[in-house]
Amino acid sequence: MADGNIDQRTARISAEEALALHAMGRPGKLETRISKPLTTARDLSLAYSPGVAEPCLHIARDPMLAYDYTTRGNMVAVISNGTAVLGLGNLGALASKPVMEGKVALFKRFADIDGIDLEIATEDVDEFVAAVRHLGASFGGINLEDIRAPECFVIESRLRELMDIPVFHDDQHGTAIVAIAGLINACHLTGRAFRDLRLVINGAGAAGIACAELLKAMGVRGDNLLLCDRSGVIYQGREQGMNQWKSAHAVPTAARTLAEALDGADVFFGLSAKGALTREMMSRMAPRPIIFAMANPDPEITPEEARAVRPDAIIATGRSDYPNQVNNVLGFPYIFRGALDVRAHTINEAMKIAAAEALAMLAREDVPDEVNTAAAGSRLKFGPDYIIPNAFDPRLISHLPPAVAKAAMDSGVAARPSADLRRYGRELSGRLNRIANALDAIMERVRSEPKRVVFAEGEEEKVVRAAAAFRNAGYGSPVLIGRDERVTATMASLGLSQVHGIEIHNARLSGQNRKYAEFLYSRLQRHGFLARDCQRMVNQDRNVFAACMVATGDADAMVTGVTRSAAVCLEDIGHAIDPGRGLIPFGLTLMLGEHGGTLFVADTLIHERPTPVELVGIAKGAAAAARHLGVEPRVALLSHSTFGNPRHPTVDSLREVASILQRQKVDFEFDGEMSPDVALDPAYRALYPFCRLSGTANVLIMPGLHAAHIATRLAPRLGGGSVIGPLLLGLAHPAQIVPLDASVSQIVDLACLAAYQALRREARPGRQRAAAAGSGA
Repeated sequence: MADGNIDQRTARISAEEALALHAMGRPGKLETRISKPLTTARDLSLAYSPGVAEPCLHIARDPMLAYDYTTRGNMVAVISNGTAVLGLGNLGALASKPVMEGKVALFKRFADIDGIDLEIATEDVDEFVAAVRHLGASFGGINLEDIRAPECFVIESRLRELMDIPVFHDDQHGTAIVAIAGLINACHLTGRAFRDLRLVINGAGAAGIACAELLKAMGVRGDNLLLCDRSGVIYQGREQGMNQWKSAHAVPTAARTLAEALDGADVFFGLSAKGALTREMMSRMAPRPIIFAMANPDPEITPEEARAVRPDAIIATGRSDYPNQVNNVLGFPYIFRGALDVRAHTINEAMKIAAAEALAMLAREDVPDEVNTAAAGSRLKFGPDYIIPNAFDPRLISHLPPAVAKAAMDSGVAARPSADLRRYGRELSGRLNRIANALDAIMERVRSEPKRVVFAEGEEEKVVRAAAAFRNAGYGSPVLIGRDERVTATMASLGLSQVHGIEIHNARLSGQNRKYAEFLYSRLQRHGFLARDCQRMVNQDRNVFAACMVATGDADAMVTGVTRSAAVCLEDIGHAIDPGRGLIPFGLTLMLGEHGGTLFVADTLIHERPTPVELVGIAKGAAAAARHLGVEPRVALLSHSTFGNPRHPTVDSLREVASILQRQKVDFEFDGEMSPDVALDPAYRALYPFCRLSGTANVLIMPGLHAAHIATRLAPRLGGGSVIGPLLLGLAHPAQIVPLDASVSQIVDLACLAAYQALRREARPGRQRAAAAGSGA
């Protein structure tokens, strides 16, 4: 099994590189960050003495208020005594600290849970329990780590009895949950039921015992589960090497060795050592055997060795260089996230089962492009080589914690139940994925009023997958433009041939072909186009065909851009769709910072050198879009110059923009020309006390397309944030153009935005309808 740590051989790193990372800059992997402003004397008085007395007094009266006034509700302690560090044995408490720091980092990276590592230098169970127990008031949960068996069983059991917060030994339960999630899917693929499984677990340590207990809780019959250790099968009456935890799983059986136990078995769970499972043993197992060889760094049998004798086997390991990695990071961050958010006082069997089932179900969904990128291999698809989700799947945060929280609520251990688990899942997506947070309200609105959206490049695999995801999410009815046989072949190769509600339209053979050609000719006949030119465009250009569908009311919106540049797509769309009445079309890019700030940047798509009048329209449209997304706009007209320094003819147009906006008495803050540091840094802005902006600018109007394109493409590649867009605003009918390298998720997001523009357009008659298409993000 893996626990976020990756074997050096599989990750292609050296000991020197690992040591250098830990020593570089500030040693270690963690630091403390302050979450409240502590700039002025008043800030200090509020955060510390005398202001800090108030929350102290309130907590003294009601201890539950500690969750409201302190970090307790989002704080987990990762605690070890170093008696079983990774696969390295008893290294002692201090030597375990790098691992514990890493565990804290994983909590933050994958579930936004704060943590602290505590290394307790004792091997005495009573001393360890006492130390942890008396520290419990500081934390919302306890993650026990790298404690040897059988002491780990005693420690966890006693702490769970003594403490009113979740205590979870991840080496036991994390491994069991992730492995059993994979087993659920392996049984699904092989047509097996848990109640009928014959299963052998090799390894009777912390993880092996936990797997046995959870498997039985999920329906595996006790007499069908054989537990083995170094001495062989754990059977009733055995005395050698026994303890109370092994005895609980002893069964009456004639089998005495692992080889005998595996005769006819369906499943092998290996939590033991390299080479424990031989080819001869595998050959005696049932047809389509399920092999979980989870020893690290080397599995009980490699997938190559296993398939040489049993090519029908489904195989999982603990290594990242093989398919189906059993990695604890798929479990513990999200289990604690769900438990903390409903203030569960324990993590019980129901919550573990819910996590395993949610993880299994996630593996059966279409895999996002960003996961395939993280996997660094061929495209992932549910099947024998993909029964466990990838650790970098961004959907884990929105799928697992709600399932755990619901189980906590249903089993009566939640002190603060969630009234809306669906909303909770969306909020979790936004917690780590700023794009999801920004689109949340829009997506919910579209789901409530689904629309018909045309995907112009319907033969492309990514587009087909996006259309299926759009339909499955409930956003509306996707229309794929392409040749039927090619689209259906692509769908079949993706396992999507039975997706209901996806239409396919062949532009050349469509019954609306003549209607669209006549519509196009009526628009273009005085612009150098003959009737046959228009007919050819409708027949052969899918963007034109899609735009005609939208313009004539046969569809609500369209999305394109995967196979053609934005400039070409804009020209194609422009043949059928005009700018909205009184609007300036432009591209708006949302740049979402790592710590929550959002910048709206325009124009990032259309105008190479916008005129002052165009810049005014762009500023007003961008401000309206920001306001619609709940951000009060502060508009900065950006330049290399700040209020005349240096003087240059190119800044005159920006000054004219500011003058026009002032004359029009717009209802948002604006100023310029100014450089980005003045717009975004209060210290720089303080040098210009006459500046009209009351705070940091959040809408940046670029002087030209070149600057906008460079800024929005460069910033995310330097790290620290995410980008949405460019969004195409200001057209009379909704259309969106995705980047050429767009992922499936990006295509779905922009299709959803296009559908939302259609909703906004329908809601307003006349000029307001046109404005909705331009300003509503």
